[in-house]
Amino acid sequence: MTTNKTQPTDVPVSEFLKTVTVKRRLADAEVLLELFTNVTGQEAVMWGPSIIGFGQMEFHYDSGRSGIMPVTAFSPRKANLTLYVGDKFEGAASLYERLGKYKKSVACLYINKLDDVDLNILTEIVRADYLANMRKK
Repeated sequence: MTTNKTQPTDVPVSEFLKTVTVKRRLADAEVLLELFTNVTGQEAVMWGPSIIGFGQMEFHYDSGRSGIMPVTAFSPRKANLTLYVGDKFEGAASLYERLGKYKKSVACLYINKLDDVDLNILTEIVRADYLANMRKK
């Protein structure tokens, strides 16, 4: 069995945020840190070198691969803000329709800057995805 490359670390989130050099990205990361903390009630933990995660859950694939991952997470990457949230919860389509400007993959939401989206809707997406993942946990 292989081990996930991305594991929780002992690096304080505050230390990681000092490495975010783009002021807008840092400001948005601080807003997301507060948003995710408020929604989850969990303490932020660094996963790998650049992912800020909340909570922890096990995963198991049919292939036999398993491991741990954060229940929800985000990363202030250079290209965009990457939020590790999905759309497998009730009302997802309606929320994403009203969110604003973003790109989406299966399990990631990409936002250029928080000014491009409705923060209230984003909060609801993070909350709904977090609760759906907690039910799976």
